[in-house]
Amino acid sequence: MISEQRMKSAMQEYIDAFNRVDADGIIALYAEDATVEDPVGSPVKVGLAEIATFYRMAIGTGAKLALAAPIRASQGDSAAMAFDVQLNMPSGRAVIRVIDVMRFNDAGQFTSMRAFWGHSDMEMLK
Repeated sequence: MISEQRMKSAMQEYIDAFNRVDADGIIALYAEDATVEDPVGSPVKVGLAEIATFYRMAIGTGAKLALAAPIRASQGDSAAMAFDVQLNMPSGRAVIRVIDVMRFNDAGQFTSMRAFWGHSDMEMLK
């Protein structure tokens, strides 16, 4: 079973790679057959090709991620983190408050990512 520290380290690397504009670094964290559901309720991206397309687009927006609380591990194969997505939109600066839940395989790769956020979690900043 994967350790809590390894899960937390992988999730911190996810944040760091995103902020470095390193899509390949994020994609490398995922298993070949992983899934991404961002936000939950949207079509699920399946496999590295779809996941790569998603992250290249997301990073291309210029968004930055900032943890809102410490990353939380579990006694199983999942971990969660609360963070803010800071972005510039045509109408101004905005923040989206998100919770991501990642599931891991024994090799320490993400097998799934589910992003919990809705329209009410987005705020325009002054």
